[in-house]
Amino acid sequence: MDGTHRTFVIIGGGLAGAKAAQTLREEGFPGRVILIGDEHEQPYERPPLSKDYLTGRAVRESVFVHPPAWYAHHRIELHLGQPAVAIDRAAQEVRLGDGTRLPYDALLLATGAEPHRLGIPGTQLANVHHLRRLAHSDHLRGVLTGTAGAGEPLVIAGAGWIGLEVAAAARTLGAEVIVVEPGPTPLHGVLGPEVGAVFSELHRFHGVTFHFGTRLAEITGRDGVVAGVTTEDGRRLPARAVLAAIGAGPRTALAEGAGIALSEGGGIAVDAALRTSDPAIFAAGDVAAVAQPGGEGGRLRVEHWANALNSGPAAARSMLGHEVVYDRVPYFFSDQYDAGLEYSGWAPPGTYDRVVFRGDLAKRAFIAFWLREGRVLAGLNMNVWDVVEPIQRLVRAGRPVDPEALADPGTPLDSLVSGD
Repeated sequence: MDGTHRTFVIIGGGLAGAKAAQTLREEGFPGRVILIGDEHEQPYERPPLSKDYLTGRAVRESVFVHPPAWYAHHRIELHLGQPAVAIDRAAQEVRLGDGTRLPYDALLLATGAEPHRLGIPGTQLANVHHLRRLAHSDHLRGVLTGTAGAGEPLVIAGAGWIGLEVAAAARTLGAEVIVVEPGPTPLHGVLGPEVGAVFSELHRFHGVTFHFGTRLAEITGRDGVVAGVTTEDGRRLPARAVLAAIGAGPRTALAEGAGIALSEGGGIAVDAALRTSDPAIFAAGDVAAVAQPGGEGGRLRVEHWANALNSGPAAARSMLGHEVVYDRVPYFFSDQYDAGLEYSGWAPPGTYDRVVFRGDLAKRAFIAFWLREGRVLAGLNMNVWDVVEPIQRLVRAGRPVDPEALADPGTPLDSLVSGD
């Protein structure tokens, strides 16, 4: 079929979907491109929502992936504020909430993830927040900068990346912060106790109070607004607002309803070309569980910005019939107070047998490496820059490295990659 008469549909108005649409045009696709988003906002990036946009250092226009005129200029049809509700695979059509049916020759699912809910009494009160959308960040900033409840703390349920970034932003705005976390350290399920302790000290230094080993049991209110919380171990704490930062789950309902195969670990199962069990349907971003190289590594689903940035274009090229192998090393960045960090790889507790540090932990200028049998599984650099490429090459190499040389700042990382 002449490409001019083909229609590619993208469901998801985030970074992955917007970058996929951009790539289709950059690769010369002449046909119809339709992008569907359930928000009324044009596609935007999410990292600023818990960082500079939340504190007011970044203006609203800076979070959008493209200027408003870009979509019309590149003939991208936007259907915003109207969610896709069903996929008819036999007819190759997407049905929207208002009954509109859109045909497709290829379909990309970039539906993202949805924050987990607390599921405890009191979540209906005003000033109980989640942080996933632009409007969420607007509302939370209004609470943190407003006078109502001033002096009472923001209580954050969960000490993951979002919880810690919001804690740092809130302290920057002068709000008191209490974090309630069931693990023994922040980020315990991602980084383990060795590096999690570094984040605990960082936030305590800036005035954050932690309660580890417990969860929120109830949110209490006054006149319909949050006034306090009770933890599972019986603590009663005042609160001006509560943020649920207990993780997110992939938005797979649309795929599941269409009979598309899901991954056992969550997400839509895709091969290395980001193709689902239906050869006309692809998935990218937070929702995609990608088969790992060699067929022995299972599937990996990554919710970070870089994955959306890179997998959207990769999926677009795959839709065009290009040969695609999506096997990038997972990458994540964060800014908390004066600590900037980058994390490459994947090494949750149970996968590694040793952590090696290079640099000065006390000054928070170091690199941490997670090893298994001498092989580098992941690396985190905090306030040490221009080292991501050699760290990722060490992860990719998959061969044992001398731990003493790894810990020695005088040994160039590049030499360890090359084996010299």
